[in-house]
Amino acid sequence: MKTDTIAAIATAVSNAGISIIRISGDEAFSIIEKIYKSKKDKKLSDCNSHTVHYGFIGDGDTVIDEVMVLLMKGPHTYTKEDVVEIDCHGGIVVTKKILETVLKYGARLADPGEFTKRAFLNGRIDLSQAEAVSDIINAKSEYALKNSLNQLRGNVLDKIKDIRESIIDDIAFIEAALDDPEHITLDNFSNELAKHIEVNITQLDKLLKSSDNGRLLKEGIKTVILGKPNAGKSSLLNVLVGTDRAIVTDIAGTTRDTLEETIQIGGICLNVIDTAGIRSTEDTVEKIGVEKAMKSAEDADLIIYVVDASTNLDENDRLIIDFIKNKKAIILLNKSDLNMVIDPEEIENLTGKDIIQISAKENIGIDKLEKWITDMYFQGKIDLNNEIYITNIRHKEAIMESKNSLIMVKQSIEDGMPEDFFSIDMMNAYKVLGEILGEAVDEDLVNTIFCKFCMGK
Repeated sequence: MKTDTIAAIATAVSNAGISIIRISGDEAFSIIEKIYKSKKDKKLSDCNSHTVHYGFIGDGDTVIDEVMVLLMKGPHTYTKEDVVEIDCHGGIVVTKKILETVLKYGARLADPGEFTKRAFLNGRIDLSQAEAVSDIINAKSEYALKNSLNQLRGNVLDKIKDIRESIIDDIAFIEAALDDPEHITLDNFSNELAKHIEVNITQLDKLLKSSDNGRLLKEGIKTVILGKPNAGKSSLLNVLVGTDRAIVTDIAGTTRDTLEETIQIGGICLNVIDTAGIRSTEDTVEKIGVEKAMKSAEDADLIIYVVDASTNLDENDRLIIDFIKNKKAIILLNKSDLNMVIDPEEIENLTGKDIIQISAKENIGIDKLEKWITDMYFQGKIDLNNEIYITNIRHKEAIMESKNSLIMVKQSIEDGMPEDFFSIDMMNAYKVLGEILGEAVDEDLVNTIFCKFCMGK
């Protein structure tokens, strides 16, 4: 089927060493031949696939830039179409000029994500792998990158295909038996089917349970630092970030607003929010800061409660302690290098939370915080070799619906319903899992997914 030939800048539009203009489609080679010039005057369409050629890009007699041209003939390309990539100098003006020339000679500007969309539509990758490409580009941490790479390699595809194959085999057996009862019997099949359904529910439930950690891998752990004024919250933020991001003074209440930073701890991304010191105050601005602090903490994945261990607890500490009782939180006894007046055991009994003694000023105890976070969220390790982490909300919803359909099948078996009742819910479970891979998805969903991609990808 003949398609438009598309083109776009595949690298960031900025001054850099090189830029890449990517062309894909039936006319890719004929377009490059119209604008490429070399001393050998060779015809690029006659050259071998996956070769690189030195020359110049021009429009008529006007030379635009000195380039390297990569030729890749379909179907052994990213899109399974003929693909040409032009490596030019990385100036913004020259890159745009070359793209304009490519468009002038027959290509059209690609939509966001259209190259990857074509890879999906042409069968090179499934929809879960296509979404993994976007996740790789937007990965915020080492583990997010590794998980996305695993998904691109097909780990989600393989698991979903195994479950769907089990479901469709049972559906086929039921339908065959109903069509040909003289030769295929359903006697005792319900017991066998119940075992298969239970295995598949267990597999789907395992994927669902991974989705919470998957979200944290992909988006990062929303972490809010709480504490009284001058407890050392901003000092802690600076230590975690590795630079003086927040103003630190001996004056209580220096931080009036929230400060947000993304940091890496043990390969995990933390979206850290430093907040105003929690205390009763009549200062209008500081009061707004306190309200914003508590609001940020309401839906946090993790609260780090920083306590000044060199001063006694007061009513402001009691307010924070009551707030975090039902939250996932860690308590850091800061300024532990000074004379400590707070008994760690006492505050542990008051809160029921783990305690770590630190000194943000001396960078003491931060390694223990890193280990605690890894232990708390990933049981001490993130096994990306054997585990599948569901990071996409669309995948999670499909898995949940499939599981619910299989639970209904299980209930129908227990209620002694006829076998043709089983097929209805089993087919729905099969269908919604197929939507993860891109089977039976409507065009609007496909367009919505790919419009989130960057240009040139």
